[in-house]
Amino acid sequence: MEQRVNYQRRLEEVLERERGSRPRLLLHCCCAPCSSYVLEYLREHFEIDLFFYNPNIAPAAEFDHRRQELWRLADEMGLGGQRVAPPYDPQEFLNAAAGLEDAPEGGARCRRCFELRLGRAAREAAARGCRYFATTLTLSPLKNAQLLNAIGEEMGRRYGVAWLWSDFKKRDGYKRSLVLSQQYGLYRQDYCGCVFSQEERRRQKAAREQEP
Repeated sequence: MEQRVNYQRRLEEVLERERGSRPRLLLHCCCAPCSSYVLEYLREHFEIDLFFYNPNIAPAAEFDHRRQELWRLADEMGLGGQRVAPPYDPQEFLNAAAGLEDAPEGGARCRRCFELRLGRAAREAAARGCRYFATTLTLSPLKNAQLLNAIGEEMGRRYGVAWLWSDFKKRDGYKRSLVLSQQYGLYRQDYCGCVFSQEERRRQKAAREQEP
């Protein structure tokens, strides 16, 4: 049986080791609601640059809405640091997902998507001289933290920047994000982001509506 890793404990070990130094962290953000708790948690330990790279999100209006909500959250939280959002190019995601269009949500297609986004985040972190990079994706109860951490570690080695271990749903992180989302009036989407998850969500809604 594959041994489970306590990523929250690993994160806490890094925070203890870096106590008082406030190193620079590039945080890949998937959306404002997931970012809310992560930013609240990490802001006292790191100088944080926000990185909104999510070519999987569709349509373009949804991408813009999520980005604008993230920037608004950062403003209202009084966060400094840089904010980076590469131009929207959904073809990057479609190229990565080619051949896996019919894969189930959470399967091989999602892995390709994680590799695309975390690879770009690691490259950006290295280019900006950040000591660490991380992602808010591990906050979601629907995301595989073990897989995300494995990919993050691999991309960190590839680009020469330290991966910050995390499982942000621990310590009631997800529940806290719900409170913060209400506090800041954040838009909470009802699908992951890509056209495939959007269609799956549509089918689920249709099925519920047909139930007696």
